[in-house]
Order: sequence, then C-alpha cells, then structure tokens
Amino acid sequence: MLSTFSSVTPFLKFNPKRVTIDNFVFKLHYRWTFIILIVATILVCSRQYIGEHIKCISDTIPSHVVNTYCFFTPTFTLVRHLNNSALAAGAIFQPGIGPYETQEEPIKRHAYYQWVPFVLFGQALFFYIPHALWKSWEGGRIKALVFGLRMVGLSKYLKNKSMQIGKLNIPSEEETEMRVKDIRRTMIDRMRLNQSWGAHLVFTEILNLLNLILQIYWTNLFLGGAFLSLGPKVWNERWNNQMDALDVVFPKVTKCHFHKYGPSGSLQMHDTLCVMALNIINEKIYTILWFWYAFVFAATVLGLIWRVFTLFFYKSTRFTRYCLYWAKPGRLDDKEISLVVRKCNFSNWMFLFFLRKNLSEFLFNKVITHLASEFPDEQQENNFNAAIDPSHTQTMRIDEVDRPLIVKPSGSKID
Repeated sequence: MLSTFSSVTPFLKFNPKRVTIDNFVFKLHYRWTFIILIVATILVCSRQYIGEHIKCISDTIPSHVVNTYCFFTPTFTLVRHLNNSALAAGAIFQPGIGPYETQEEPIKRHAYYQWVPFVLFGQALFFYIPHALWKSWEGGRIKALVFGLRMVGLSKYLKNKSMQIGKLNIPSEEETEMRVKDIRRTMIDRMRLNQSWGAHLVFTEILNLLNLILQIYWTNLFLGGAFLSLGPKVWNERWNNQMDALDVVFPKVTKCHFHKYGPSGSLQMHDTLCVMALNIINEKIYTILWFWYAFVFAATVLGLIWRVFTLFFYKSTRFTRYCLYWAKPGRLDDKEISLVVRKCNFSNWMFLFFLRKNLSEFLFNKVITHLASEFPDEQQENNFNAAIDPSHTQTMRIDEVDRPLIVKPSGSKID
C-alpha cells in the first residue's frame, strides 16, 4: 500500500539543505494542499482498495457490458425518493431509489465520478502554480547566499578547512567571513536593484487566495452546487438523520437505463441498479476538502492581513525586531537594526527577513553589523573613524562595499 503513495514521499522528506523562501501559509497551498489532492487522485484511481468502481445488476445483459456503459453514461436518482421520512419508514431502501413512474418525473443525474481524478489532479497543479512563479521570480538568490551556512556555529573550530558531515557542510571560519562579505555586498547592491522582489511575493500571496476561491467555486460547480454547504450539513446531519447530504450528493446506489434492440428490431429499455463503490471514497475526499479549504482560506486571509501590517510598519525598529525574532529567535542590536531598516524599502526588508529565517543568530548579527557600518548614524557619522584619523571626514557611499568597515591610521582593517 505504501508503494502506491511513493510519488508523494519526496514532498514529505525532511531536507536539511532546503532554504526557506516563503512562509507557513504559502506552504499550505503548494505543499500540503498539493499533497492532499495528489493522494486523493491516487485513491480514486486505485481499484485494489475499493474493488470495481461500479457494479450494475442485470439479468439479461452481460455484467461487463452494463458496468462499462453505466460508468461512461451518467446514472441518476429520483428526486421524489430523496426523502428521509420515507427511508426511515422503510418505504424505500436507498435514498433516491424507487419506482420510476413517468418519463417526466424529475431526476438527479450523477456524472461527476467520471471526472473526479482529472479534476483533483488539475486542482493540485493550480495550487502549485503560484509557488512555481515565485521560485522563478525569486531566482534562487536567497539559496545562493545562505546555502551551506546551517552549521556555522561550529566554524570557530575550523580555521582554514571546511568539513562535510553527510549532506551537511560546515564552513571554515575563513569561508564564513567571505560568505558574510558576499551577503553584505549583495544586500548593498540590491538596495538600488531590488525593487520588484517584494511586489512579486505579495502578488503570488494574493494569487494563492484568488486560486483558492476559484477552486472552491469550481468544486461547487462540479458537484452541482452542493459543495459550499457540504461541511455544515455533514456536521449537523451525519449523526442525526438516516439520510444526510453525502447520500444525496454521493449516492451509493443509483439507477441506469440500458437500451438495446430486441430480436424484432424494437427498442428495449433495461432498468438496472448500480452500486457506486467509488462514492465511498469520493464522499470522504470532498468532506475532508471542505474543512481543509475552510482552514486554508482562513489562514490565507490572516496571512494577507499580516502582509498589510508589514507593508505599513516595516520601517519601525520595534516591529522589525519582533518580526525578525519571530522568523528565528535571537537577540539583535536595536541601533544596528534601526540603521539598516532606515535605508530599506519593502523589498529590501523582505529580503532581510528571509535571510534571518535561514541564518543563525551568530551569523545574522555579523551581517547586520556589517550592513550597519555602511549606514552610519547621520548625527554621529564616522565619529569613531574621525577619532582615529581626523583627516577622515568623507562619508562612506552606499556602493563602496569593498572598503574596510573601520580603518586604522595605518590603513589596515580593524576586526
């Protein structure tokens, strides 16, 4: 059984090399919803767990013929017999099944079961599209900067040589310093170039919400308008009534008319009953999807509200400190954070936020210290360097990223 779901196991494995470029809400869409829909698709297509998808009763028509015909042709139930009182009284033995008196009698057709695996798989792809767009726009920039820096806390024990432990790489102290300089240089360069990075992130987060609404609407349309109210009806009726919403939307027994010509050339109609074993799986899938979509919708709306807060308050030092602590706990210097955030636009701030999520406290503090040295306090600009070298009065420009952070009178760098 486990081998059947081997196609989804790569999404469940813990990968120590994985770099975070999104948040928990984003993962609900492209990872967990994607996995749920793929697993549902596999279940619907797996005959070994439920047997034949449809079995029809007929005395004169070969079973394989009528089974195939009724699976490809919509079956139906009678609206008049979708009656909980009649079912409880024993007048009918299954919801929607009873005498078919006239051709004009209203019926409820069921043809969705032919398309369930295709629809579920298509929805899974739609939930992955925003993530694919964001990965393309992000371009692997975060990964290029932080890859291999997971175990940087051990770098102080490795002076000039890095160490490989399984899939993890522990950089040497020298390599760590070089990587910090690379991060600083990249961050400074992106102060002028990184204008659309944050906009792309916000766009894909909004796209997640729009796609979720579209999939809910499409599922409701696919199930004949029954999906929107499915969750509350199941919750209220499942344990109280003999017939509930699942019996109406996903009938276990349906009717099917098979027509063929008799020996004399006249048209004969065979009224058959079909057992819909597949609906046992379908009803569970769509009930779970209703509650899951409700949870993801609430989480997505809250995530977008949070994104609005970050758009309005990212310049606040206190707000930034809380956000960076939430990204990954650790103490940061308020003054240095203030100096860096003051020069950031929203895209730069988000870039810094994801750096924090992927770097340890020790390394991120180094990055902030290096960046803060590029943006000295305007009121106390270069006081330290001026005390060392009174002739040093020129303010460091933002693009001079290769200059030493602090310079002794002799011109050598102070660590």
